[in-house]
Amino acid sequence: TWHLKKIPQIVRERTFSLDSPKFEAKTKLELNSVCGIECQRKLPVPSLSDLKNLLSYETVFENGTRTLTEVNVLGAVLDPPGNTTTRRPSRKKRQIYGTDSRFSIYDKRFMTNYPFNTAVKISTGCSGILVSPKHVLTAAHCLHNGKDYVKGSKRLRVGLMKTKSRGNGRKRKGTSDGMPSFQWTRVKSTHIPKGWFKGVSGDIALDYDYAVLELKRPHKRKYMELGISPTIKMMPGSMIHFSGFDNDRSGQLVYRFCSISDESNDLFYQYCDAEPGSTGSGIYLRLKEPNKKKWKRKIIAVYSGHQWVDINGEQQDYNVAVRITPLKYAQICFWIHGNDENCTQG
Repeated sequence: TWHLKKIPQIVRERTFSLDSPKFEAKTKLELNSVCGIECQRKLPVPSLSDLKNLLSYETVFENGTRTLTEVNVLGAVLDPPGNTTTRRPSRKKRQIYGTDSRFSIYDKRFMTNYPFNTAVKISTGCSGILVSPKHVLTAAHCLHNGKDYVKGSKRLRVGLMKTKSRGNGRKRKGTSDGMPSFQWTRVKSTHIPKGWFKGVSGDIALDYDYAVLELKRPHKRKYMELGISPTIKMMPGSMIHFSGFDNDRSGQLVYRFCSISDESNDLFYQYCDAEPGSTGSGIYLRLKEPNKKKWKRKIIAVYSGHQWVDINGEQQDYNVAVRITPLKYAQICFWIHGNDENCTQG
């Protein structure tokens, strides 16, 4: 069951104009030197002033201007760094583990209907998910490398799936029935938490690898709501699901599900088969609504990609996702609605 939680408040304090970004960084779909499981265990509990700094955010607008918004955090419960649940033996570096368990979605009845139609393609090469009539959730590193915005983010676009039509009965060369094409929409503004930037957190802080894009025009599709990430024990079979546009299956929507292996307060470590291109996908669960028999899917994490992490002094690889904690729920909800009034219950 989805359990309602009281959400902290993110309150805007001041907004400053910044110099326009250079937009010179290269897009990098796999990160290095991030704080892994053992590193996270040793981290101090963030203070309220730390949280205010980490959850302040930059906004980049379509015309290239940029602002920094400082926030205050009200009602936050500061949890100590979480321990992990299970350990597995070391594996060689790969993003496909054993037999490839991904499913390519070809049938347009599935592809253009919920929940698969919530998956979108980002013009920098990543994926994302629709979270409102005008907003997309994705990974921060699809847009920013920790120091500067990536080249392709200056004229950022989001591709919403549509199935290719033959047109006048003739089939276009190089296309096939049931393969998605994209209706591209310009991005009006982009929000990235300050915790993602190097210099704020020392190195790239994977905990803050998320961003929200506001579209220039609203879409008319069903989107997926945000949810608070439960612990592994509260998930049916510890199973998560996500769909994205993996680079090795060009032009295909790829769906997968798997169980989570480890967790910290902010991250899920799992072996869901994935390849670059699916980074930024929304990870969701299907649980029952409180006091109802109805089931509902909600986004509980953002897929960040393949990472090396330290376990017992050894480098081990996982596919990692950033959990939507109550604080992150409050921030993302604030970005979507522009106030905290609609974000009190998660």
